[in-house]
Amino acid sequence: MNAARNLSAVFLTLGLLAFCLSGTAAAQEKPTADGEISPSPQSVAVSPVARDDQIAGRIENILDATGWYRGIGVSASDGVVFLDGDTSTDERRAWARELASKTEDVVAVVNRITVTPDVDWSFQPALREIESLLRRGFASLPLIALAIVILPLAFYAAKLVATLVERLLGRQVESLFLRGIVARVAAIPVFLIGLYIVLQVAGLTQLALSILGGAGVAGIIIGFAFRDIAENFLASLLLSIRQPFRRGDYISVGDQQGTVQSMNTRSTLLLSMEGNHIQIPNAVIFKSTIVNYSAAAARQEYLQVGIGYDVSVAHAQEIIRKVLVEHEAVLSEPEEPLVLVDSLGAATVNLRAYFWFDGHAYSVFKVRSALLRLVKKALIEADISMPDEAREVVFPQGVPVIGMSSAPSGAPAPVQVVPAEESGAAVTESEGELENETETLERHAATADIPEAGEDLLSEEKRTP
Repeated sequence: MNAARNLSAVFLTLGLLAFCLSGTAAAQEKPTADGEISPSPQSVAVSPVARDDQIAGRIENILDATGWYRGIGVSASDGVVFLDGDTSTDERRAWARELASKTEDVVAVVNRITVTPDVDWSFQPALREIESLLRRGFASLPLIALAIVILPLAFYAAKLVATLVERLLGRQVESLFLRGIVARVAAIPVFLIGLYIVLQVAGLTQLALSILGGAGVAGIIIGFAFRDIAENFLASLLLSIRQPFRRGDYISVGDQQGTVQSMNTRSTLLLSMEGNHIQIPNAVIFKSTIVNYSAAAARQEYLQVGIGYDVSVAHAQEIIRKVLVEHEAVLSEPEEPLVLVDSLGAATVNLRAYFWFDGHAYSVFKVRSALLRLVKKALIEADISMPDEAREVVFPQGVPVIGMSSAPSGAPAPVQVVPAEESGAAVTESEGELENETETLERHAATADIPEAGEDLLSEEKRTP
């Protein structure tokens, strides 16, 4: 029982405390009526010197003298001043309150003055603003003159620095694009110094820093929005540094092959063997495997020939090797031609002949055509068979069998197939010249209208044969 009573007393005490606190909070949060109340900044005297009517009359006379207030009315009761009326701005309303609060023997101020902005139909405010703007403009003339002098000097100084940097890097860096990037990076601080001087004299340093900060944020946003463009630009910069190919090189990127024509900040232009122009994004080139067939003049190719099983392989190898060695397009360096057994087929022994040739001077397609023609001629003249793969022939009606005794007396003798005479020239008229067709394709492609072909970031020099 005692525990229950004690617990009840505790809950009753907590309830009374909560009620008192809520009442106090409600009393504090209750909004004041009839205007804004301001206490007096001075001590409150027990025996006031001035009467309420004197206080009200003095304040009302001062407010009337300003001419800022309409329908002004001031009353006082026990040192509390009540302000009524209308004015045009918040500043004038606050000024009336401050005046009343600083008046002698004022305990508090109840400010009930309303604000009604004036409607001015004249052009005087606009003229005053224009006049003020002109005065500020005339005051800023020395700063404008300083900016006119310093900024052009800073611009030409930055341009001079960029030109000097490009000349210094002319021999060390072959890429025009890379030289231009380095020159701009070196020239930008020179111009920024001039701009900082102008802003510092004008007192706009903080504004400049704010603009730069906003530009940095905007740059990040734009970078995300144009991520592919930025990726291709960085890829073009890295390709200019590494230089995996030059103008005129025959390269392979993924499934595309062609001669490099130009490279800009977005893509690289290739000219295919069919005369087509292929634009590949630089980011794709940078991420892909690049095969440069023109990096070295000497290039290795091979021929594949099948001979019969009844033929001496060594004899056939020597015949093929002799044809390759005697041809004008085949090089003896870095290695002489080799003829190796590649595989044993169903009806042939497959030989593969490896040879080197000058890829800058000769076309691989024309050289292969000429060598295959000469190899075929040499093998036929040496009575070396080149049989076809075995085939299965189906006769639906059966195969007629004719015996020797039943053969007609007038039957013709078996026809012997005589191979056609083959040309032994190094190159025939049908094959054309053995020279590389890249220059011919470039002459035909020179008339093509390609919008982005004018901007070229590759080295100025082509690979010479």
